[in-house]
Amino acid sequence: MAVSRRSSAIAKQSKKVDERRKAGLYGAVLYGTPAAILLTLFMLLWSSSTSIVSRRFIHVCVSSRKLTNLYCLSAGSRPDFEIPVQVVNHSRPELALRELETRELRNSSSNNGYINEIVEVPEPSMKNKEINDDDGEHSVDGRRITAGSGDEEEIMNAMKAIEEQLRRQRSWMKVSTGNNNVEAAECGGRGIYVYELPAKFNKELVEQCGEMVPWMDFCKHFRNEGLGDPIPALGKGWYNTHQYALEPIFHSRILKHPCRVYKQDEAKLFYVPYYGGMDILRWHFKNNVTNSLKDSLGLELIQWLSDQKPWIQNSGKDHVFVLGKISWDFRRNANWGTKFLEFDELQNPIKLLIERQPWHQNDVGIPHPTFFHPHKDDDVFAWQRKAHRSKRKHLVGFAGAARPDSPENIRSLLINHCAAAAAAAERLCRHMDCTSGDCDRPEAVIELFLESEFCLQPPGDSPTRKSVFDSLISGCIPVFFDPFTAYYQYPWHLPEDYGKYSVMIDKKELKRSGENVVEKLKGISLEKREEMRRYIVYELMPGLVYGDSNNLIRKFQDAYDIAINNLLRRVSML
Repeated sequence: MAVSRRSSAIAKQSKKVDERRKAGLYGAVLYGTPAAILLTLFMLLWSSSTSIVSRRFIHVCVSSRKLTNLYCLSAGSRPDFEIPVQVVNHSRPELALRELETRELRNSSSNNGYINEIVEVPEPSMKNKEINDDDGEHSVDGRRITAGSGDEEEIMNAMKAIEEQLRRQRSWMKVSTGNNNVEAAECGGRGIYVYELPAKFNKELVEQCGEMVPWMDFCKHFRNEGLGDPIPALGKGWYNTHQYALEPIFHSRILKHPCRVYKQDEAKLFYVPYYGGMDILRWHFKNNVTNSLKDSLGLELIQWLSDQKPWIQNSGKDHVFVLGKISWDFRRNANWGTKFLEFDELQNPIKLLIERQPWHQNDVGIPHPTFFHPHKDDDVFAWQRKAHRSKRKHLVGFAGAARPDSPENIRSLLINHCAAAAAAAERLCRHMDCTSGDCDRPEAVIELFLESEFCLQPPGDSPTRKSVFDSLISGCIPVFFDPFTAYYQYPWHLPEDYGKYSVMIDKKELKRSGENVVEKLKGISLEKREEMRRYIVYELMPGLVYGDSNNLIRKFQDAYDIAINNLLRRVSML
């Protein structure tokens, strides 16, 4: 009965959406006008991240610029294609608390030019605490505190809550045997059912690629089952893969999984091939599009699922969605993105994303797609040898751009450090400025990472960066300045012992000490660097890349294999 009432409500809501769709679409045709494009050139919304704990909830506030540069979307390097977005102000505590309790953000004036997004989950043990780590200062119970005070313990407790959640996700993991050759005979009782959704939920979204970005050929990045066009200069298995291509890549792989079944009653795991990231992307550069229209396809999907017996039987707990954009884009603030992951029906399923929302247990981060998609074991072996033997001409490499409006941003500081080190010693640090267009060329990016010992990875438009995975597969040791960039994101693909593959430098301490980051990294011994690089290349790298859909890899588990095996283990525990 409850399901019927829900279905009826969704049907009514969808009907309203349909009635408003024409009006929204007529307005959308304005997206291609020169005026609209010029407007975007002047909207510079720079990124920052803030963690908040208050009352009965733990919150994360993230502000994000939305760019379209194919590599530097996550690197945050090109400020010339911005979307005008309404700004939310949470400077008044009483207003912020009221909004948190109603789970709705209200628009207000602001002088900071950021988008602030707050998402909440119950956390009874953390009450009346607020964390703001932008400047190393924090507000707890209305009092300003600084690092080193006794109240810093409360901040650590908040981080421990995240770490405990990650440990629970790691407990779902299947112990790797190093062999992904799963025979059909071993799939008894754990079949995978792939829904055959209407084409509007996936195939037709890909077909709109020519209209998604008005000034470029976006379709070339989704050819070859989402891998993009080959890159002969880098060798076999290298493709110009878009960082938001996870949805078709995963879909093409799971269709060929040996455990796939065609009868619902034989399945343990149900995969919903909805390309939600592309659903969001198609509205990025269209004007006068209502939020109702943006949400309409997601609501139609929920209505469609509500008629499926497996969905009803287990309330979606044994279902998985793979979404090729960051979690925040599906938890709309103001006019950006959709509210897909905020719908009640989406709380039970597992969601695999390139960046998870750290406070949601069923959000699981999996690697951004890199440019490397091996076909067989020999492709992996050959690249491991090249990455390990590569001559590292530079101690430090960084691909990214500064925040012109925010000289105190960690990116600007790192670029200044790199420039000073380069002037003092030739090739000690190399900065690839993404505003020059070099970051658009995968060959140039991979060359930088192959030639660098350490790769700087400050947060980009959001905490994570595609660059992290491009540097890792190239054997370049990542240097992080925020734990949300990787440590709190990928429990299945990156080890809990972060020191085995990365360096963490606290951004607040770096600012306070005034020490040059390049000089700091010089202090790491050659022996330690070699130890870390061998671990990255020979232990981590195979599990960070997505093989092509017809791959013959047998001696490794790639990123897809790790994800699907852990999903099967998770649903077997329900």
